[in-house]
Amino acid sequence: MTPTFRSFPSLLGVATLLLTSACNRGTTAAAAGGVGADSASATASGTAMVDHLGRELEDLGGKMVQLAEAMPESSYAWAPMDGVRSVGAVFAHVAADNYFVPALLGMPVEGTGVTTESGIKGYEDARGSKAEIVAELKRSFDVMRDAMAASRLAPDKPVMLRSNAITQGDLWVRAIVHLHEHLGQAIAYARANKVVPPWSAAT
Repeated sequence: MTPTFRSFPSLLGVATLLLTSACNRGTTAAAAGGVGADSASATASGTAMVDHLGRELEDLGGKMVQLAEAMPESSYAWAPMDGVRSVGAVFAHVAADNYFVPALLGMPVEGTGVTTESGIKGYEDARGSKAEIVAELKRSFDVMRDAMAASRLAPDKPVMLRSNAITQGDLWVRAIVHLHEHLGQAIAYARANKVVPPWSAAT
């Protein structure tokens, strides 16, 4: 697996799809001014996008935790081949990245050691039992939720990701795309271990 935020589809395309979906739900009326919309309207549309991403975060967090709980502890050391993350390592990696995003926003979580990408690797390597990993996974989604709420009114605020200057809104798009990637991976791992995702049909 490639490490944190290494490769993604076009963020512009992802953001456009998310904004379109939000608009269809009636949440981006402020952005309808088109050309000539003032900065307040632009900020409103950015905030609406973050709110939409927040709903995605709730769904992703719920499914990820359900799957982590459904996987038997005996499967946590399983990996499909050498050189890739095990079941437990995938969930630990998700928790680590969930701590890394708030750290980039100036809200590091004390006790995790996750303030840099090297800290993510250290956190993954220190993973414990299934119960410990699930507890940290739940906590990490709470942290992500709080960080998103704290930053939602400033989607255009600059933030540094490595040597790249991006915005807080862009960072949240990347974070949600990353979570979708690893939820898909976790589902594939579950199916390989004959575990049915709890929210899906039992087929």
